[in-house]
Amino acid sequence: MTKLSVNINKIATIRNARGGNTPNVVQVAIDCERFGAQGITVHPRPDERHITAQDVTDLSRVVKTEFNIEGYPDQRYMDMIERIRPAQATLVPDPPHVLTSNAGWDTKAHLDQLKELVSQLQKWGVRTSIFVDTNLQNIEYAAKTGVERVEFYTGPYADHFHKGKEHAIADYITAANLAIESGLELNAGHDLNQDNLRFFKQSIPQLAEVSIGHALISDALYLGLENTIQRYLYLLRD
Repeated sequence: MTKLSVNINKIATIRNARGGNTPNVVQVAIDCERFGAQGITVHPRPDERHITAQDVTDLSRVVKTEFNIEGYPDQRYMDMIERIRPAQATLVPDPPHVLTSNAGWDTKAHLDQLKELVSQLQKWGVRTSIFVDTNLQNIEYAAKTGVERVEFYTGPYADHFHKGKEHAIADYITAANLAIESGLELNAGHDLNQDNLRFFKQSIPQLAEVSIGHALISDALYLGLENTIQRYLYLLRD
């Protein structure tokens, strides 16, 4: 079964809007795991507009499934990974000012940088994933870095899903096949939701993990967190 990692950035966003510790990010992570989530994802940004460095430390002490820390691999991020040693580090090519991750790596242009980063992360015992689009050259050069996984940026899939799901998924299937042939495991994330998740999973059954935050937390406002997580887990069943 494809694992569900819940991105809890939005919980921190709500907390930070008011100050204090409500909602409690650590307790939400504990509850997500209790409700069936197989991982917790965070993306701490330099301005700490949602997840803070202290959150990462606090979460590292309580997450019992897989802790996935996403981010741009600057010195701040690498120092954090060295200190925390999460189950997975997901390298995302977004500069500090962007609102949300909206593109994958140009892995050919950044091959040497990514090889060095992947090598260091593996020395620390951290499984590494590189955020990519479906450009086949980017898959090919991701494999050359020695990384274990790639994470598909699924924003374009979500954008085009209701215009024609077969067309929306086509490039992802081709890219997934190349990635698997190249020895890579597959993650996916960005704008996956209850409408489009099952078709994505059925089309790419080799999917190891999805990271879902915005849609899942939004659904939980209406459905409750436990019910929402169970719904997403159901959509991921083989």
